[in-house]
Amino acid sequence: MISLLQGVLLERQPPHLLIDVGGVGYEVEAPMTTIYNLPEIGSEVRLHTHLIVREDAHLLFAFGDVAERRMFRHLIKVNGVGARMALAILSGIEADAFYHCVQHGDTDRLVKLPGIGKKTAERLIVEMRDRLQDWPASQPVSPPGKARRGATADPVDEAVSALIALGYKPQEASRLVLAVAAPDADSEALIKDALKASVK
Repeated sequence: MISLLQGVLLERQPPHLLIDVGGVGYEVEAPMTTIYNLPEIGSEVRLHTHLIVREDAHLLFAFGDVAERRMFRHLIKVNGVGARMALAILSGIEADAFYHCVQHGDTDRLVKLPGIGKKTAERLIVEMRDRLQDWPASQPVSPPGKARRGATADPVDEAVSALIALGYKPQEASRLVLAVAAPDADSEALIKDALKASVK
């Protein structure tokens, strides 16, 4: 099991990252809550990981801290919630905020996340409530870091692509991004603002 990667951040194409660890490039997928806090390309990063082995692929998911990885591991145990949906959930809501939704039965906020309908939200609350009994309620929510990225491709196109990869339908992704688009915004800022708007 690969549980930690420490190396140089080579590429960032949300939700995909490429990390150079001693000359070996690891392609990982990460929630936007982790990507917001990454340093500039070329900087050293340390990420906690979870490996999923399938017949057709080995998928490596990366997280900024162990609490976020722990929440991901709880989520993928819920009936009907796979790794992609868990990643989308954690991209739209921080782990501690998700915990509070579960504790307060807040299905209204959960159904605004991509791929989450009323029944799935209710199932998440029922199944996660017991699993999160020992979750530290006072755990601080880390604020999103300042987006750091050089302008290479069109930020709007990149943001739309990232939302589609997180489970949004193309039309919905375009609508959300265009609603928050600003002339000087980079793709990460657009993704962050679009995800915030989608769960309001």
